[in-house]
Amino acid sequence: MNDSTPFGELRNAQGERLDYACAGGAGPDVAGLLVVICHGVTANKDRAWARTLAAELADAGLPSLRFSFSGNGASEGDFRASTVTKEVADLGAVLDAVAGRPLCVVGHSMGGAVGVLRAASDPRIGLLVSLAGMVHTAAFAERKFGALTPGRDLMWDKPECPLSAEFMDDMRRVDTVLPRAAEVTIPWLLVHGTEDTVVPCSESREAAAAAPRAELVEVPGADHLFSGDHERFMAQTVVGWLRAQA
Repeated sequence: MNDSTPFGELRNAQGERLDYACAGGAGPDVAGLLVVICHGVTANKDRAWARTLAAELADAGLPSLRFSFSGNGASEGDFRASTVTKEVADLGAVLDAVAGRPLCVVGHSMGGAVGVLRAASDPRIGLLVSLAGMVHTAAFAERKFGALTPGRDLMWDKPECPLSAEFMDDMRRVDTVLPRAAEVTIPWLLVHGTEDTVVPCSESREAAAAAPRAELVEVPGADHLFSGDHERFMAQTVVGWLRAQA
């Protein structure tokens, strides 16, 4: 898979450069569906699941753009400001740059929550995919980081991921994207592993039940990252669903 950056520099509303890579021949002069891939909390555009998905999409003739939210990976910005609300705006900046073509947004984990919030209000998104998508943001923050001290402790012991009060406050303010799920009226695929211990599969069940055109695929035995053979199965499931929407 050969990555490229055909849209030049992508920057968010704060002027921070967003690191991105396109595959499958994506570019401003290419017509047809573009799949925009969003990662989860403390991650970046080059997580194994994202690269596998981009490769499977390219093999199927579907171009993609995956990017790192500001403050993550090689993107500019302060990780401590990497909140759901800011990432919704980052995604909007990416969509601005690729405007004028059919778009599918794929979000993993917290990126799934970002995708729901953007799709509920942005008519440019025609298709939505959530992979192990987070629904209850406040509950997640409390469950995973509630015992930590913002400004002192690290998220999952990653030196590049300091826990901030800004992140925790925003997770609590958003609280849950479930009410917005009912506003997602476009075709929506949710894929979730039954052995996910980071975001329980029950959250995707709730979201799918709330949305009028949602389809849920549960992957028996898969973890949060669709590790091992589950990774390719997830990617092929997404590709098959996208083909069925044509």
